[in-house]
Amino acid sequence: MTRASSIIERAGLGQGEAIILSKPSNIFYVSGYTGEGIALLADGLCAIVTDFRYTEQVTRQAPAFAVCQIKTGQSHAALAAEVLSGRGIHAVRYEADEVTVARFEKMQADMPGFTFAPLCGEPEKVRRIKEPAEIDCMRKACDISCKALENILPRIKPGVSEIDIRIDLEFEMLRLGADGLAFSTIVASGVNGSLPHAIPGGRKIEKGDMVTMDFGAKYGGYCADMTRTVSVGEPNAEMKKIYGIVLKAQQEAQDALHAGLVASDVDKIARGIITAEGYGGCFGHGLGHSVGIDIHEDPRLSPICHDVLEPMTTMTVEPGIYVPGLGGVRIENTCVIGENASETLVYAPKELLIL
Repeated sequence: MTRASSIIERAGLGQGEAIILSKPSNIFYVSGYTGEGIALLADGLCAIVTDFRYTEQVTRQAPAFAVCQIKTGQSHAALAAEVLSGRGIHAVRYEADEVTVARFEKMQADMPGFTFAPLCGEPEKVRRIKEPAEIDCMRKACDISCKALENILPRIKPGVSEIDIRIDLEFEMLRLGADGLAFSTIVASGVNGSLPHAIPGGRKIEKGDMVTMDFGAKYGGYCADMTRTVSVGEPNAEMKKIYGIVLKAQQEAQDALHAGLVASDVDKIARGIITAEGYGGCFGHGLGHSVGIDIHEDPRLSPICHDVLEPMTTMTVEPGIYVPGLGGVRIENTCVIGENASETLVYAPKELLIL
């Protein structure tokens, strides 16, 4: 069964119905195509609607998909209407969480006589369970990320700025073969470490600073996600204690991770350790999330996600403690869930590294 047919089946597509995909990640998932346009899925139909700039790219990346090229001044939706109505299709499911109100109104105007219903995230539900080839891409992305960190560690020293570290990390990932970046690299030093999603700036590293780096390569269209916190010189006693707590929380939650668990129960393991040490109020985000083509996918390891974890789901485990005015620590691995255990794709050491 192809990915397209899996989505059609899961959506329960009826006779005379089609799916219009607008999200680049879902279009890539079903076809391998990375350019602009929309995808049409129906019984016996897989097509990409795009413009002249991308028609050859479709034939190279998505040979199993028909290419539908819009004319000058013609919208993607208008050509979709022609293609679908020619097959007796006048009902479409669309990605209501992606299409803006203005775009939806235009789609309705360009597709007169069609009825519309939301797709309700069916492609993302199929994407939750990763195929071996997808895991292989993520493993390579994590390998590139780990090697990039190893290569730049000697350059992290007093006087170097957060933005310098970001540039070094991103350059190394690209040099080592990444297609691109999974997300914008986070580098937070010293007191900036209390900002979970700090934007790297001109602050220069000082002796005794903890430096948190959250980054990931993209390879074959799939993301890596990892975080390591290192110390430049001996850290103060409280930061050293915090590091030990976060390390314990990360390791115990990761060790417990396997199929059949409820997501919120895994979060509870790490949160309980951090809370017992008096830092519960300093861990305000979920323990982790799925990752794949998109850096943030479902399910989530959080107090409010009660999904049962399934084999071949890829999850991050990333507890943290953030203390305003002092700093912060986060440690993160990307893991593959198995029946009775999980495998981490990130092999960089987690023990406190003092540079």
